[in-house]
Amino acid sequence: MSAIADDDGEAVKPAGGLFGHPRGLVVLAGTELWERISFHGMQALLTLYMVGQLFTPGHVEKIIGFAGLRSAIQALTGPLSTQALASQVFGLYVGLVAFMPVIGGWLGDRWLGRKGAVTIGALLMTAGHFCMAFDQSFLLAMLFLIIGAGALRGNLAPQVGELYPQHDARRDTAFQLYYSMVNLGAFIAPVVTGALAQTFSWHIGFGFAGVGMSVGLIIYLSGQRWVVPVIVRETKAAKTPLTAAERRRVLILLALVPVSALFWIGQSQIWNTYNLWVRDHIQLHIGSFQVPVPWLQAIDGLSPFICLPPMLMMWRWQASRGREPSPFAKAGIGCLIFACSTLWLAAAGFVTDEAGRSPLIWAIVFHLASNLGWLYFTPTMVAIFTRSAPASIVATLLGVNSASAFLGSIISGRLGGLYEALTPAQFWTLHASLVGLGAAIFLLIDWRFGKAYGVVGTSA
Repeated sequence: MSAIADDDGEAVKPAGGLFGHPRGLVVLAGTELWERISFHGMQALLTLYMVGQLFTPGHVEKIIGFAGLRSAIQALTGPLSTQALASQVFGLYVGLVAFMPVIGGWLGDRWLGRKGAVTIGALLMTAGHFCMAFDQSFLLAMLFLIIGAGALRGNLAPQVGELYPQHDARRDTAFQLYYSMVNLGAFIAPVVTGALAQTFSWHIGFGFAGVGMSVGLIIYLSGQRWVVPVIVRETKAAKTPLTAAERRRVLILLALVPVSALFWIGQSQIWNTYNLWVRDHIQLHIGSFQVPVPWLQAIDGLSPFICLPPMLMMWRWQASRGREPSPFAKAGIGCLIFACSTLWLAAAGFVTDEAGRSPLIWAIVFHLASNLGWLYFTPTMVAIFTRSAPASIVATLLGVNSASAFLGSIISGRLGGLYEALTPAQFWTLHASLVGLGAAIFLLIDWRFGKAYGVVGTSA
């Protein structure tokens, strides 16, 4: 198959493929879909499983190495109840999964290669899910899942960009298609694993997650003949030191990490202790059918498909009138929407039935509203970092951006221990206040720095 060189000397593959995109995009998107089914299936069950079974007497004593982990955690936090310990372990797990792709990507770049890193990551994640079938191997399962996710995620997404020349206009569409698989997987996984766990057992639910990752690996390896990067002519550009203006931009981006973490404290809690709150305070019965708790997590995967089109239309309408918010303002608005949504959870106790439970629709409204905040915030933060970071260290600073999710997850795990000590209204008001503080800081940054350092609003 011949290739045609573009103006930059890069080899451009013939369109072929699907709708003018390389067939490799289908392979990578299909792999990502099953990886997300695997991950979100696990995430939707984990806290419920730890509190409901694994950390209870008769099970917790069997976990190899758990006494040492509990001692290390409680040396920092003090004595923790079963629920508080489960929330902290979940926070550590999700935080490390968010952080490890930085290391996984570096290993793929320097040592393992993309294919090797993705294959090792998928095998480790598959082994981790199947280790969840036994109490004894729980910590080994966590280790495999964390390292595996880092290796796989740090090397799968970069291959999407490698399918296209640097200035190919199809790249943006390709990433939109690719990340739509993230949301689709986040929708499918809790529905399936929640039903399996409720109907059969926790271990059947985790087993499905393992099967999902196995399917993803098969798709990836069987499609290798199409996952071939375009030929890029290597150039050794001399490294130049950062200018004073670039150094100021870097400092501002670094300062955004703890502010962004305030958002991730709230978001991480929705994957963590929120499931216990739903179990305890939401009316899940529809006639004789009981809605599995993880099904509500599935709405997080569906909501972006519902909220994104009208949001983009509004941004374009604002842009046409010169009133589109700057990226810092969008991040602040996203935090504000999420904070108000969390206050909605705090208010649920004022609308209850005779059993003291709030209606299911209350939680559904929360997921729809909070995901609008997520759409305002998360992609905007990536845009801020990619547009503002000096070209020579963009990848490094994107890794720094992921540290905010790590930090927020760790803090949310600690705050989850307050679930038993506070009323639900107090618990969710605390989280709303933290995210609201993030909104206030972002809006203050926008007022002070929004016009500086080349950070400008753009239509999506």
